Amino acid sequence: MTRANLSINSDRLWATILETAEIGGTPKGGVCRLALTEEDRRVRDWFAAACREAGLELAVDSMGSMFATRPGRDMTKAPVAIGSHLDTQPTGGKFDGILGVLAGLEIARTLNEADIETDAPLMVVNWTNEEGARFAPGMIASGVYSGEVDMAFALGRPDRDGVRFGDALEAIGYRGTEPVGERRFSAMLELHIEQGPILEADGKTIGIVTAGKGSVWADGRVLGKDSHAGSTPMPMRRDALTAFSEFALAVERIAREHGPDGVGTIGVAEALPASRNTIPGEMRFTLEYRHPERAMLDSMDRAIASAASAVASARGVSIGIDRIWRKDPVSFDPRICRAVEAAAAELGLPARTITSGAGHDAFFAATVAPTAMIFVPCKDGVSHNEEESATQADCAAGANVLLRAALALAG
Repeated sequence: MTRANLSINSDRLWATILETAEIGGTPKGGVCRLALTEEDRRVRDWFAAACREAGLELAVDSMGSMFATRPGRDMTKAPVAIGSHLDTQPTGGKFDGILGVLAGLEIARTLNEADIETDAPLMVVNWTNEEGARFAPGMIASGVYSGEVDMAFALGRPDRDGVRFGDALEAIGYRGTEPVGERRFSAMLELHIEQGPILEADGKTIGIVTAGKGSVWADGRVLGKDSHAGSTPMPMRRDALTAFSEFALAVERIAREHGPDGVGTIGVAEALPASRNTIPGEMRFTLEYRHPERAMLDSMDRAIASAASAVASARGVSIGIDRIWRKDPVSFDPRICRAVEAAAAELGLPARTITSGAGHDAFFAATVAPTAMIFVPCKDGVSHNEEESATQADCAAGANVLLRAALALAG
């Protein structure tokens, strides 16, 4: 078989997507497979068995990231990595993350069947805890890999029940012995659904991702005063909830003022003591904001701090914002982007350059190796939702672009 007609098995890739979607599958057709849960263990076991069946050498590092290597002719060369993640949001879909991992597995299977040997090895990667839904921040394992996140900090991150990341990793049996960062690669490619509406609206099958938005994740707390809902006059109240509401609207205003690319989100908010007839004395919340330009991200940072101070002063409360993580905007490697562009052109697929609004493990991989991403459309741009949907044809198209780009880089 020649490169010209080499193609992945679309039906097999689709079947593995549907099969793995049953692990943590929800009644509404989505997937709940939070990092380091029993469901995560099960999908990891499935992936490990599939990799070994395909003749790949499997290694697991001490953050739980999985590296499955297909040997090349010259094993002294650093491998070309292909990967993404297997964990999902609490109400996630079938394609977010896992498409990039399963496409890598499918490429290995395709090359085995065609008896094709690459010069450099190929490596399929499953990064631990990309989503950050259970353990914040997201992309924590790739962050440790790149040296931008401290490992002790990562292992000590608690979930909402106080379970530490390191303990949960031990519990599912995926605390590997290999030191983080020991397996370096010459380049990395990540295939992903877009998680936005641009490709679909523009009639393009392939997104050549040249850059990614920077982002800040924070935990916040508003402290007022608990008091009786019936007997405390309105002027004497220090209501944490109403103060928080004013701050939340300020975050929205700031994001709009930094538009069209600035975004700000409060995804979790809890009022305490959570009693119907007690004025809330405390609010706990999460906060994240993003922008593709570093100066604008800095501007959002300052504006949000100023808004918190102003609301706290006016409302007689305190507002604390603990910035637990920041990743500056990312520019992907032009050479790797050109390899993706050439692969799409070779296949005659309509393509365009695009900036990623979502964060991905490739953002951290780009710190230590030439990296780029490939996007395929998802219906209506919906993701982090059980209704997330992509077509078999688009998934196969993305995998075939990934295949050709990887072959061009691996030799």
